[in-house]
Amino acid sequence: MPSEKLKNIKKELLSNHYYTLNKLTFDYKLSNGNWVTQVRECYDRGDGAGILLYNKEKGSIILTKQFRMPTFLNDNKDGMLVEICAGMLDKDNPEACIIRETEEEVGYRLKEVKKIFEAYSSPGVMTEKMHFFIGEYTEAMKVNEGGGLESEHEDIEVLELPFTEAVTMLNNGEITDTRTIVLLQYAIIHKLLDK
Repeated sequence: MPSEKLKNIKKELLSNHYYTLNKLTFDYKLSNGNWVTQVRECYDRGDGAGILLYNKEKGSIILTKQFRMPTFLNDNKDGMLVEICAGMLDKDNPEACIIRETEEEVGYRLKEVKKIFEAYSSPGVMTEKMHFFIGEYTEAMKVNEGGGLESEHEDIEVLELPFTEAVTMLNNGEITDTRTIVLLQYAIIHKLLDK
C-alpha cells in the first residue's frame, strides 16, 4: 500500500501465547482525501501451504479429517473438518513444507509438487498467506500410515476417496474448509483427474 495512505501506525501486543495477536491503531487516508483513525486486531500465525493429492490412474484424492475447535465453536456440531493436507511454514520454503507435511499427515513421500497459486487466508484479520499445491501420488510413494506427529498431538484421519465422491461432498456441503473447496474447484476447472 502506498505510504501516503497510512501514518501514525501504533502496535500493541495483545497475546503471544501460541501465535501473535496485535492491536493496530493507524491513520488512513480515505479516497475522498479525509484522514480517519482506524483500529484493527491482526493475528500473525505465519504462512502456510496446502496440497490436493490426486491419483489419476485410480481417480482418487487424499484428504484429511481432524478436530478444529474454532469450527466447533461456530456451528460444526462435532468439530471434525474434512480438509486438504496442509501445514505451517517453519523455516523452510513452501515446497519443502508441503512435502514434509504430506509425509507426516498422510504417509506419502512426494518427489515433486506443483505450485498453482498463493492467496491470503482471511485478509481482514490474519497476515497468513497460503501457498496452494497439487501433487500426484502412487501407492509406491506410501512410507507410513500418516496421522500427524504425536509430539504435536495431531490426530489426523487419512481419507482416500474417489474424486467423484469428493465433488459430491463439496456440492452437498460436507466439505466446508475454504482451502479444500478452492483446490477441488481447481481440479474440476482444470480437469485434473480426467483420463
